[in-house]
This record gives sequence, structure tokens and C-alpha cells, in this order.
Amino acid sequence: MIFVHLGAGAGDKDEGALFRCGFTEFIKKKYSSDSKIFVVESNPLNIKKLNFCYKDFKNVQIINTAISKNNSNKLKMYYAEDDAPHFQVCSSDIKHVKKHYPKSKIKNFDIKSISINDFFKKYIHDNIDYLSIDIEGSDYETIMSINFEKYNIRNISIEYLHLNKLEKKNLINHLIKKGYSYCGFGYDHNNFDYLFRKKKIFWNILLSKVLHQLKEKYYPFLNFFILDKEKL
Repeated sequence: MIFVHLGAGAGDKDEGALFRCGFTEFIKKKYSSDSKIFVVESNPLNIKKLNFCYKDFKNVQIINTAISKNNSNKLKMYYAEDDAPHFQVCSSDIKHVKKHYPKSKIKNFDIKSISINDFFKKYIHDNIDYLSIDIEGSDYETIMSINFEKYNIRNISIEYLHLNKLEKKNLINHLIKKGYSYCGFGYDHNNFDYLFRKKKIFWNILLSKVLHQLKEKYYPFLNFFILDKEKL
């Protein structure tokens, strides 16, 4: 199986998240000897933690780069001092960081970046079984730019917290057109992700048409009626 984790943070080694990361836990549970894992994190301060996180696993590539709209040798990334020690809210959008830490001092660093399709072209040479997208404010533009005709992705888990109603609607309709169905919560342990599976499930497609209209507290009620939810 091929796992791709975009925006891995410190994996399950972040004390601020009580040493939990839903997709990291999912990977470790599903892992087999023929699995390949691609872990992408823009913040260099987290790479040591990620190496420790996956020290007992083979076929793991931990890649210190940012996923962005365009390739760049010098993309500026922002983070807040009060988000220490792992600076999980690290983003190329300074407004995104300030929204979460309005009173904190904002710092920055430069990192190489690569577009999502060029990343797949460079690193992935098979179908992707599980893709998780949690890249702090760039989730929407990233998923909307994926070349689904070229890259076959079976399951996509994407953070919805930072999407507005229109973005949610556009994202859902876009993925439906590409052959996906909404299948409930994704792999984030806080249920902050949508899960889409490459499969036509007409009942789920119908229900997902109202998803962008709902407040997040009503998601569990709608998901109760969803078919083919992930069995962990």
C-alpha cells in the first residue's frame, strides 16, 4: 500500500496533541512489509521527530518541503512563537497563522516548495491508496489542482476546518465529478477531515450535496447515514 501524508507535523510525537496523529496511527495500523510511506513536512524543526516516529518502519521517505501552487526555491513560511515547540500552524499564508495566534510574534523561514502534481511525478510511481492533506490553509488549492486523470488515488482525507461554504461546495462537486464519494470523517483523530473514496456511492453523493450547508456539530448525524465508512 502507498500512503502519502502532506503536512505531517511531528507525527505522533507532539506532546501538545497528546502524542496523537490520526493518520500516523492509521498508517502504523495498516502498515505491511510491502507498504511505502511518503511523509511531507515543511517545518524543518519537526523532521527529527518524524524520523523518530518512523524509526521502526521500512520504506519511509520523510521529505522536508512545502506543497504549494508553484515550484519555488525560496517559499516563505510563517509560524507563531506561541505555537512552540512543534509549530503545527505553519503556513505560507501569514493571515492563516495570525488568525490562530493574533497576539503572538510571527516568525518566518524559507523552504523549497513543489506543486502537488510535480511531487507525485517525482516521488510516486504507483497508485496511491491513502492520501492525507493537512497543509494549513493550502488544502483547497492543492486538492483542486490535482491531475486526477493522471494520478489514481483511492482514498483522500482532507482537513475541512479552514474551508468556507463555497470552498466546501466546490470541493465536493469537484471530487464527485472525478469519481469520488463522500464517506464520512477522515483519519484525523479529532474528526477534522472529510474522507472521499474513489467509488460511485449514489446515496453518499446525494447526502454530501448538503454537507456544505451544515454546521460542523451536525456532521456526526449526517455521517450516521453514510455508507461504506472506513473500518479501522
